[in-house]
Amino acid sequence: MTAAPSDAGALLRDVFGFDAFRPGQDEIVQAVAQGENVLAIMPTGGGKSLCFQLPALMRDGVTVVISPLIALMRDQVRALQEAGVSAGALTSGNTDEETEAVWDALEAGRLKLLYMAPERLAAGSAMGMLRRIGVSLIAVDEAHCVSQWGHDFRPDYLRIGELRRALNVPLAAFTATADAETRDEIVQKLFDGQAPRSFLRGFDRPNIHLAFAAKDSPRKQILQFAAARKGRAGIVYCGTRAKTEALAAALRDEGHSACHYHGGMEAEDRRIVETRFAREDGLIVVATVAFGMGIDKPDIRWVAHADLPKSIEAYYQEIGRAGRDGAPVETLTLYGSDDIRLRRAQIDEGLAPPERRVADHARLNALLGLAEALTCRRQTLLGYFGETSEPCGHCDLCDAPADLFDGTTAVRKALSAILRTEEWFGAGHLIDILTGADTGKIRERRHDQLPTYGAGKDYDKRQWQAIFRQMMGHDLVRPNPERHGALQMTEAAKPILKGEAGITLRRDSLKKSAERRPAVKALVSDEDAPLMSALKAKRRALAESAKVPAYVIFPDRTLIEMAEQRPATLDQMARVNGVGAKKLERYGALFLEVITGASEEMHPTRRKLAGREAGALYDQLMEVQAQLARGEGGIDKPLSCSAAQLAKVAKLRPGDAQGLERVLGDRRAERFGAAFLDVLRQAG
Repeated sequence: MTAAPSDAGALLRDVFGFDAFRPGQDEIVQAVAQGENVLAIMPTGGGKSLCFQLPALMRDGVTVVISPLIALMRDQVRALQEAGVSAGALTSGNTDEETEAVWDALEAGRLKLLYMAPERLAAGSAMGMLRRIGVSLIAVDEAHCVSQWGHDFRPDYLRIGELRRALNVPLAAFTATADAETRDEIVQKLFDGQAPRSFLRGFDRPNIHLAFAAKDSPRKQILQFAAARKGRAGIVYCGTRAKTEALAAALRDEGHSACHYHGGMEAEDRRIVETRFAREDGLIVVATVAFGMGIDKPDIRWVAHADLPKSIEAYYQEIGRAGRDGAPVETLTLYGSDDIRLRRAQIDEGLAPPERRVADHARLNALLGLAEALTCRRQTLLGYFGETSEPCGHCDLCDAPADLFDGTTAVRKALSAILRTEEWFGAGHLIDILTGADTGKIRERRHDQLPTYGAGKDYDKRQWQAIFRQMMGHDLVRPNPERHGALQMTEAAKPILKGEAGITLRRDSLKKSAERRPAVKALVSDEDAPLMSALKAKRRALAESAKVPAYVIFPDRTLIEMAEQRPATLDQMARVNGVGAKKLERYGALFLEVITGASEEMHPTRRKLAGREAGALYDQLMEVQAQLARGEGGIDKPLSCSAAQLAKVAKLRPGDAQGLERVLGDRRAERFGAAFLDVLRQAG
């Protein structure tokens, strides 16, 4: 049993405070609300959670949300409760009081959304409890965790298909950046191979600026990038735990507010970092990928990778944690030959079956293709996910087109050196051969007698390093783990070696992304900046008092709209995106006071109508009532309607005297009826 589809727009406005859906959301919401099985692939920050939270309010019964991380669940529950929705989570992180409150709400039939981790499904009691509470929908967040092909496999996700069958209710699965193999496995494991209604929403996040740079003093590159964005919340991803600690210390030495995060920390220390990041403005977290799916902070302004991610899906998930509010964000990914060797070795030395290793190399190749792209990065990135686009004008290669050259001759010389040394050496020794270096290793092996010795003197050592890195990026050579990382040719290299194909490379300019890009654009104009600061200060005070992250009160994009539009009344405040009915009631007057310098007194009943047509009608009815309080001649006994009666008339808009009498009673209908009907008719 579901509510009428038309309820979606009203709930979107009244509960969540948005005037319109983001592209693609409406269709998904309606399908989920109507009880269809749904698989929705939407980009990180594309509004996935709304696509199951809103249908939960439109349907009878409880919606169970399976979500992978406690931090993610707690954030979503807090945000829902702030919006006036009865939601709760059963997690190991709950206090006894929190768990008791969830059970009380379930027993009373009030709870609409129940969040759980997949691991809880392993307990035998969970199934009985879920049968008893009247579950009408299962929503699965981060559904790629069900897949061996995905990048965050969680075995307990495999129990969800069994849960769907046992409860016999519809299931809606949501994830971002799942490729075709991952999508197929989600359908198999969650939907028993029966194709759900699928929505593949555009992967483009146009507010994210994409940039890659070859490593050249990587610590300095990261520090420069962060310095250009000082005071903005950011994440730096690193490949090792030790590097997170060292880089966080370096950032603090440069005057940034920064801390580290990795899987080797105590659980309490990790929780402190998560809490600080959620609540503090401008904090930088330097982390391994352990700092991942639990992040629901909408105003992260930049993400940097100090080391190459493991796949294009992982990269897009990680940069997608920035800019969920739609405001501009910037990214920088550093990479070098050592990164490529490490990632290849991790694949080759892993325990995965051969077909999985082949697929993982292909995924890494896609990321390296993006790193070594010759034209618009967004075209390359979206092409991987099966989408086409025009050049974006919003990546480093659109800002400053790559300096290209015909690398065929250089690559052929390098391949010849590899072949003539029987694929037993790494890039360092091969470069020494090509540049004609006089080393003991070369003399000992008589490599100075090779035809390729000194054949590459037209490039220096650093340029050859860039050429070898691009050869690895184009998957022409791979390190052989059985030969301690010696470079080995792939099939793709043979046509170039034989003169049957050519290759274009990028001249390694080693320009610093942070120097080339201007400092990030201000969120608001200079004129609005002081008001924006005051609004943020008010938000911070309220958040600290309530012990919740600042964005749970209002996200940045809502404060930006307040600063730019400067609403002068609660009616105008209600039209600001992100200000739903509950938040208007709780915070509207407080933020209005910051904007106008004065508070607006308004009856609580009238406040609930703020921003709606019924609010304006209520005001007109009040005015008419004041004129007729002592009758038309001004001599009768005073009479008035209650605020609730006026609100009911404004909302129901009865069209005749009988309808008014049912709301007001005969005495009040007699005095005010004709005048009220005139007001209602004029309002159309």
